[in-house]
Amino acid sequence: GLVLGGIIGIIAGVILRNAIRAEIRIATADLRDTLEAQIEIVRRAQPLAVSVPPPEQEAAAPLLEPEIPPETTAEPEPAIASPGFRPVPGNSFRSEPAEPAEPNVIERGFLAARDWLFGGNTIVRAGLVILFVGLSFLARYAAMAGLFPIELRLAAVGGVGIALLATGFSRRLVKPDFALALQGAGVAVLYLTVFGAARLFDVVPLLPAFAVMVVVCALGCALALLQNSQSLAVVAFAGGFAVPLLLGGDGSSIGLFGYYAVLNLAVLFIAQRRSWRIVNLVGFFATFGVATAWGILSYKPAEYASSQAFLILFVLIYVLAAILHARNTPGRLGNFVDSTLLFGPALVGFGLQVGLVRHLEYGSAFSALGFAALYIVLAAVLVRRGGAGFRLLLETMLAIGVGFITLAIPLALGARWTSSAWALEGAGAFWVGMRQARWLPRLFGLLLIAAAGTVFVDGIGTNIARLPIIGPATIGAILIAAAALAVAWWLRQPLPHSSSRWATAYASIESIISNPVFLFGFLFWCLAFTAEITRLLPQRATDVPFVPAIAFGLQNLFVMLAFVISALAASVVGRMTGWRVATWPGSTTLAVLAITLVVRIGSGQHILATPDWLIWAAALAIHYLLLHQSDRAAAAPAFLARPLHIGSVWLVTVMLVDCLWFGIDRAGLWNTSWAGVVLLVSTVAILLALALWAGRANRADTRTTFGWPRDPHAEAYYWTAALPIAAAVYIGTLATALFASGNAAPLPYVPLLNPVDLACGLALGGLVSWQRTVAAAEPLPFGAGIVSGRAAHVALAVAAFTLINTIWLRIAHHYLGIAWTAPDMLGSSIVQTGLAILWTLLALALMLVAHRRVQRQLWLIGAGLLGAVVIKLLLVDLSNTLGGERIVAFIVVGLLMLVVGYFVPLPPRAQAPEGTPA
Repeated sequence: GLVLGGIIGIIAGVILRNAIRAEIRIATADLRDTLEAQIEIVRRAQPLAVSVPPPEQEAAAPLLEPEIPPETTAEPEPAIASPGFRPVPGNSFRSEPAEPAEPNVIERGFLAARDWLFGGNTIVRAGLVILFVGLSFLARYAAMAGLFPIELRLAAVGGVGIALLATGFSRRLVKPDFALALQGAGVAVLYLTVFGAARLFDVVPLLPAFAVMVVVCALGCALALLQNSQSLAVVAFAGGFAVPLLLGGDGSSIGLFGYYAVLNLAVLFIAQRRSWRIVNLVGFFATFGVATAWGILSYKPAEYASSQAFLILFVLIYVLAAILHARNTPGRLGNFVDSTLLFGPALVGFGLQVGLVRHLEYGSAFSALGFAALYIVLAAVLVRRGGAGFRLLLETMLAIGVGFITLAIPLALGARWTSSAWALEGAGAFWVGMRQARWLPRLFGLLLIAAAGTVFVDGIGTNIARLPIIGPATIGAILIAAAALAVAWWLRQPLPHSSSRWATAYASIESIISNPVFLFGFLFWCLAFTAEITRLLPQRATDVPFVPAIAFGLQNLFVMLAFVISALAASVVGRMTGWRVATWPGSTTLAVLAITLVVRIGSGQHILATPDWLIWAAALAIHYLLLHQSDRAAAAPAFLARPLHIGSVWLVTVMLVDCLWFGIDRAGLWNTSWAGVVLLVSTVAILLALALWAGRANRADTRTTFGWPRDPHAEAYYWTAALPIAAAVYIGTLATALFASGNAAPLPYVPLLNPVDLACGLALGGLVSWQRTVAAAEPLPFGAGIVSGRAAHVALAVAAFTLINTIWLRIAHHYLGIAWTAPDMLGSSIVQTGLAILWTLLALALMLVAHRRVQRQLWLIGAGLLGAVVIKLLLVDLSNTLGGERIVAFIVVGLLMLVVGYFVPLPPRAQAPEGTPA
């Protein structure tokens, strides 16, 4: 079903694609003709576009488009651009196909399969595939049903294979493609027959069966070589390798891999005569794929000896096949190296070898040494017998051999010491490649350092050492960091190379990896001091737990301090040597400080605790020193300079909040209003500081007279950094005023002198001060109109009105005994009466100020508030069943309204200047 469905799908897809393309060409033919005609009309009409306007239109001449000289013509753009075509200059409708992109590996494989299936007599090839699969299923069905004697069934299948071979060979001159396809199918059927007779049904002993399969392999190879047909060889080997997969069975591994050994020897024989890469790849993937699956599913330790022998044989076969392929494939720059055949046996074979020897102590280490010996010995043979064209193959084999020697280290030692040795070896290989202008050792060194880092991270664990620095985790990370930083230093400038195609391609990689290699090294330096700070002392006794060298509660603080010190040292080196990437860690200290602060606060730690405050003070000082140096040398990227200053302001704000919380905690005031206003007070303090300190430099023409950091970052401080703080202050003011009851314990409650009223009043003052600072800036910062216009004044007025009302609510709560809940407050007639009187007094004050300053709009606002009082009296106070509060409210409000009407009448409109229309 899979094969038939695939064939039918491919054929249907090709037919459908061709049909759709034909329909598109037919459907767009008329449109193309119409567009060409329209463009031709436009081109002919262009000379008429430039003409002298008639006299009556001269007055409108300035409104016309500028004249275009007659010789200046612009060709119209094509209205429709078809995919896969690009316009040709000078002709809108001339187009040429774009250069097709190089197909990837999957596309090449699909194209190869398609070309084979459709590259000749498609029906014959598809029929052969179906026939082969059908014969396999027929043989299996007949075996299960027991229809005929097994000898007769096998003889019938073998006869079909021989008939296919004979027919194909006889037609090789008349119809070569047809003949080769038949011969390939015949060889595969013979494989099927012999393997089934020996492996499944025990009709033929194993040794005679192997002899027959040798004959079949030899026959297939001879036919392929005789007719110089790679496709015949591929079909023959593919069928041969597919036989065990099609028939299955549960026999011993000796029969399976003995059969595969014969096939692989035939592959090697072909590789000696022809450079047919696809044949080698078919054998390699089939052999090692089946071996891997068998090793995972069926391997038993009792089969170690035979499995080991077959694995050694298969690895030798395909390494030799890689050498033979290079010998038979000369090129302009040397013999072609098949990387799959060269690296494949090393990678896959070693993986299988590790699985075989996992029960032996140091088995993996000795296996790595064995693979290293194989590649190095073969490289030595090539040095004596090969020519100059084998240089790339020789270097690659030496690199693989050295790699296996390197791999033997971790398999015999611990992962941490292994990573150290690899890192030093990688740096040494890179240095040798740099001195000899050879790219391959440099590439090997880089890969080795990367592998060292991977092994170290994978095996990282607790650092247990009695003495500092010399612990395995610390020293391993230091050596990896040193190797990577040394390579990064060497990569600062382009390194010499041999100017070959491979060397030039590698040089383009080296030109962009200097910075990543430095960052890699700096990361491992950070891992080194982190491992040292988290070091544990060895146990003095079995039942005694490990003791940390530094207390657990201080470890993250010391890691933070070590990071900022390291960033400072790297920044100094970078500025002194012009090594720009070394200054990059200095731009990350803000993030490290912020993360540490969040972790500390989350774990219940405070900045003012001892010795925390000393470490925080040192880290902050280094952070601002790095900011200063970065601004002076323009070390940080331009897009980071301003955000670093802004983020530092926010960090200090949170730190101040933590300090105030620490004081609240030590004083035991969490159940009072003091705790509720801590955040508000801290943010107001920062906002006032920004307004009074950075706001002094709010004029661009005088900013240079101020020192760093106000020059050049004053606007970043008093506007960008302060804006979210101001928003937080505003929201916090409203929330505190509405929800805080004003409990000042252990002090008594005093109106206006309790923590809530004082904090909210301070917040409003800070907002006003900051708003005036921003509004007075020249030039006005981008987006500052939101705080310098009428909307800002309205917002401040709303906050002030809310605070004044809640002051009365807190007075009623503390002195009149009304519960601090919304239903109790709003349902109290006393509270409602007080609000009515308070609103009236506010309206009176507003109208009085407006009258004296002749501000008609302010007076109208006061009148509107007074109208709100009247509505409230009618809708709320009038419904009060208790008459006392209602009477007071109406009387007081009425009197106050009389006062307003008598003493503060509506100011007149401002008179417009003369000549100004009304």
